[in-house]
Amino acid sequence: MITESSVVDSTSRLEAPPPATDFAPGIEAAFPSHFQEWDGRPQYVDGQLPDFVRGTYYLNGPALFARDNTRYRHWLDGDGMISRLHFDPSGIHFKNRYVQSTKFLREQEAGRALFRTFGVSFQGSRLNRVNNGLESPVNVSVYPFGERLLAFGEQGLPWELDPATLETLGQCTFNGRLNDASPMAAHPKFDGDTGEMFNFGVFFSSQAPKLYFYCFDQKGLRYRKAVSLPYCCSVHDFSLSKHYAIFYLSPYLLDIESFLRGGRTVMDSLHWEPERESRLLVLDRSNGEPVVNIPMGNRYCLHLINSFEREGRLIIDLLEFDAPIYGQYQPLPDFFSDVAQGGPVRFVMNLNSCELEQRIALDYLQAPDFPAIDPRLAMQPYDEFWMLGISATGKPGRKFFDQLVHANWSQADSSDIYQCAPQRYLGGEPVFVGEPASSNGVVICQEFDAQNRKSYFLAFDSQNIRRGPTARIALDHILYLGFHATFKPEAPVP
Repeated sequence: MITESSVVDSTSRLEAPPPATDFAPGIEAAFPSHFQEWDGRPQYVDGQLPDFVRGTYYLNGPALFARDNTRYRHWLDGDGMISRLHFDPSGIHFKNRYVQSTKFLREQEAGRALFRTFGVSFQGSRLNRVNNGLESPVNVSVYPFGERLLAFGEQGLPWELDPATLETLGQCTFNGRLNDASPMAAHPKFDGDTGEMFNFGVFFSSQAPKLYFYCFDQKGLRYRKAVSLPYCCSVHDFSLSKHYAIFYLSPYLLDIESFLRGGRTVMDSLHWEPERESRLLVLDRSNGEPVVNIPMGNRYCLHLINSFEREGRLIIDLLEFDAPIYGQYQPLPDFFSDVAQGGPVRFVMNLNSCELEQRIALDYLQAPDFPAIDPRLAMQPYDEFWMLGISATGKPGRKFFDQLVHANWSQADSSDIYQCAPQRYLGGEPVFVGEPASSNGVVICQEFDAQNRKSYFLAFDSQNIRRGPTARIALDHILYLGFHATFKPEAPVP
């Protein structure tokens, strides 16, 4: 039996909402039809980064929103662009490049849109010829893996890039062990101790949907395991502990026949059916075998935060919502007009009985997203994390991320919050860069100034977010508002 530890009623909703208001004036300036590639040295406007910030920050996100007369309408439609912000003793260097994916190159050659996207379908629009899925725009995340740099989309193999030049080297098939028929999600997880990378993908089928779970080492694919799903659901993320892989399955169901035979978009083919209940699926990460698959209410999860094992318990931390989020990514750029309340939730599962014992909800319900922790504490007990939030959640009208939040599982109140100035918006997963031999560090994220049409990278003291940025790095051009980011520290000198 789950006991509830929550300081709020997380399912509450407003009665008689006021008329819609524009809570994101000027946000359209952040979504032009395309962004330019650029290479140069940005400058500090305010402050300075501490000396321990040495290494490379990578960011992926949609950056091309139109082809000829086709204008994309969903945030996930845009072709992916990778940004690289390198910090060394000589200063800062910035570079961004489009991922030269199959979709990008063929449409560039044709001079028009060819492929169906997450939110746009048109007469003659194509799917991937191998798996009957979308041809990936490779626009969600980017991660170093050994000496490789891998860019991921929502449902397709990653693309390998040169870590320094961002030149696209080609689709990564892991020494030919995988191909376009192998579904793969945008959220791999890494074990720094073993050097392994884990990921998953969903095989959408009306009769026999499956989740494929993958384990890789530096030599390639170690194993792949197919696990039956209770329904044909969209799954974006998962979590990893030392012995388990954890999936929050929400009944956000894809009508695959409507998508394939009816020519509909992914968004038009997705349906929220909360009466079917959400489920917690836990796999043994040594072989991918299911450990437990149990009901856990009727809510929705897009991103998980971290998981770890302690005293016979599996702790699972995530962001839980009243309803799915993808519908709030359109129509571009009028996002989040009626976004559901949601916030951080901790589940505690007894590993002996495989029962959920406790659900702990923090009181921050401002539709947070892009949660991040100190990566040194992945799969370990931890307290602190950082995320973006939307201050006008619960009020009708378009809005965007305008808060950076420092939260702590030992405190119900998330009071360490940076609130943007009017017409300034945040983007990109907050990235924690740790100070050696300390639990403190710097948190980096993007800022877009809509009034002056300027883009910045902001750096915060990880322990004092509400004080505001301790350093602000200005770009000479506007930059797309990205999705996921990561930081690769500079290798220590032997």
